[in-house]
Amino acid sequence: MWNHQIDANLIYVALKCYNGDIDKTIKSLFKFEQWKLQDNNEQKYKARINEFLKRRCCNHNINLFCIFICQAYNEKKVIEVAASETVNDCLPFIEKDKAQKQY
Repeated sequence: MWNHQIDANLIYVALKCYNGDIDKTIKSLFKFEQWKLQDNNEQKYKARINEFLKRRCCNHNINLFCIFICQAYNEKKVIEVAASETVNDCLPFIEKDKAQKQY
């Protein structure tokens, strides 16, 4: 899954979304990976990418996951949800963390 690269922030957001329930988180992330490939969802996101970037939502996996979750709950404020996860909740993992773990 994820081409052997795991986005720690995505796992963090998914765990938070399911109140730490690991089974629900794993199922959700698996469904999310399938969803990204269905109905050109990734391509649809690329058409809206600037809306997210204007709100400082720069993690594309988180943005896509927020779209996935919001669609499941018929939520219309996906950009606000992504901004909340990205900016307000201060995602804990950054790019340099990945580089440190490659040793």
